[in-house]
Amino acid sequence: MTDAMSSKSVEIHKGAPQESAWDYAPAPERTPVVIDDRYDLFINGDFQSPRSRRWFKTISPSTGEPLARIATANEADVDDAVSAAREALPGWSRLSGQERAKYLFRIARRIQERARELSVLETMDGGKPIKESRDVDIPLAARHFFYHAGWADKLRWAFAGAEAKPVGVCGQIIPWNFPLLMAAWKIAPALACGNTCVLKPAETTSLTALRLAEIFQEAGLPPGVVNIVTGAGKTGQHLAAHQGIDKLAFTGSTEVGRAIAEVAAVGDRNLTLELGGKSPHIIFADAALDQAIEGIVTGIWFNQGHVCCAGSRLFVEESIKDEVIRRLEHRMQSLRVGDPLDKNTDIGAINNPEQLKKIQAYVETGQSEGGRLHEIPNQSLPNKGYWHRPCFLTGVQPSHVIAREEVFGPVLAVMTFRTPEEALKRANNTPYGLAAGVWTDKGARIFEMAKRLEAGVIWCNTYNQFDAASPFGGIKESGFGREGGRHGLRAYVRL
Repeated sequence: MTDAMSSKSVEIHKGAPQESAWDYAPAPERTPVVIDDRYDLFINGDFQSPRSRRWFKTISPSTGEPLARIATANEADVDDAVSAAREALPGWSRLSGQERAKYLFRIARRIQERARELSVLETMDGGKPIKESRDVDIPLAARHFFYHAGWADKLRWAFAGAEAKPVGVCGQIIPWNFPLLMAAWKIAPALACGNTCVLKPAETTSLTALRLAEIFQEAGLPPGVVNIVTGAGKTGQHLAAHQGIDKLAFTGSTEVGRAIAEVAAVGDRNLTLELGGKSPHIIFADAALDQAIEGIVTGIWFNQGHVCCAGSRLFVEESIKDEVIRRLEHRMQSLRVGDPLDKNTDIGAINNPEQLKKIQAYVETGQSEGGRLHEIPNQSLPNKGYWHRPCFLTGVQPSHVIAREEVFGPVLAVMTFRTPEEALKRANNTPYGLAAGVWTDKGARIFEMAKRLEAGVIWCNTYNQFDAASPFGGIKESGFGREGGRHGLRAYVRL
């Protein structure tokens, strides 16, 4: 960054007092974080002003106030980034796997060392509770760099009988729900396999990606190996359409994924897509209900439903419907909505006002179609920022919009079933196929359901458990390809 850029120290703010079953004194995160007034593009190992000469404001979802100005990359900027990656490719790919691993290990350790700062920045920019950023996002990001560093000098054994070569320059476009973790998911395996990258983060959550660029500098990563271009959808279009890209990786909505697939079809480019979902939970009468309820809460409310694999459909065996609803209501009463930088907060802010309007519209449609809304009564929300109470709807039918379309918010649709066969048919009755959860005490039933559920990832008696060694991805309109594990390496090599 240039010396002319001024900096400001960001004070951690206190949220509005919340009424809940248990009252806690505020416990705000007090780690000091410095946010610059302006951030430029990261190209060829340095921060550069955009050729577009344009910047946009990034807004804190919990206050509605601007945090910084972020550069908008135009077509010429994207071309510069791809050219830098192309120029760096021969030197990086010729390095031994052991040498590449050293860089990845350094990056992973530096993420750990700056974890508290990154957690606060992620929460301020994205709106998720600090305990999720601190305990899930940042540790998993470091873990992906550690894990793929271990693969860098072992690629000859990853694919038996084949020699693994890098695919080349990788264009990578990530969403706003897990900004740093999604960057790690894509950059770490690409670098381990000898590729170079051009990353385009979401326009509403670019700050941790740009802080990651600083970590690349600290780790001594050669110039051009990773380049970061920021901007809105137009910047992503320029990157996806660039003929200098050998492989495209996209995580985001199914609608945008279709458009990227059409662009990638022009020319010989590899493509992986991780898209939307309408993931089901299936609870049988013999399940451990407290455990199941906690898994549902973790899967849809703790992350504001901002996870593509969020379990947004709940299928309950009819005989236990009333008991499950009672327990859901009871658990919902204890959730604390408010300042995401307060360590007591369970539910943070919605990322942006457009997403909030979309969630509100879905809830209204769900009620107009006959669904009954359950939410915490008389719960106060902060006066500033973008907020939505956690809720669920009963009386939902499979034909209802709330049961068919991805809401991407803290909204759960509850339905019932009588037999395992009916549960399977209802769960699979969706164009999506990202994830599913099965809750039962019978091992044989778990395996039978998992075998027949149409989803890329299936959790049994748990939910939203991630590990760098475990592949993640969907089928049907939830995309194709895997990220994480040995399967995730396959997209970044030519055999």
